[in-house]
Amino acid sequence: MDSKTLPVKERLKLLVESLDGVEEINQALSQSQDADAMLDVLLDLSSQLELGLTRDDLTENPPIRDWVWWKNKEALVNLGDNNLRHQQDSSGKTRWDSWTIRFFKFLGIWR
Repeated sequence: MDSKTLPVKERLKLLVESLDGVEEINQALSQSQDADAMLDVLLDLSSQLELGLTRDDLTENPPIRDWVWWKNKEALVNLGDNNLRHQQDSSGKTRWDSWTIRFFKFLGIWR
């Protein structure tokens, strides 16, 4: 079966599954300067796998859409588990600093 005939969600699932254990690509993604660089890496992988995904497919559908959002530092908090986004992303300066955390603790929002 030609993977290009699959729905976008299925092709994205194949793309994400192909990332599992591939150190070179995962390292390239983590070292990307911004979301566009991440998309370039993912589009190259999509091309290699002959998935036929477009930049719009990646930016409009989860989970890639969320990864791009995270890389752009638009999401401040990972809701539900109390982990700050920057605890998962060590590149560059984040929007969080000690006074913000103290403020959240003062309001009782942070545990």
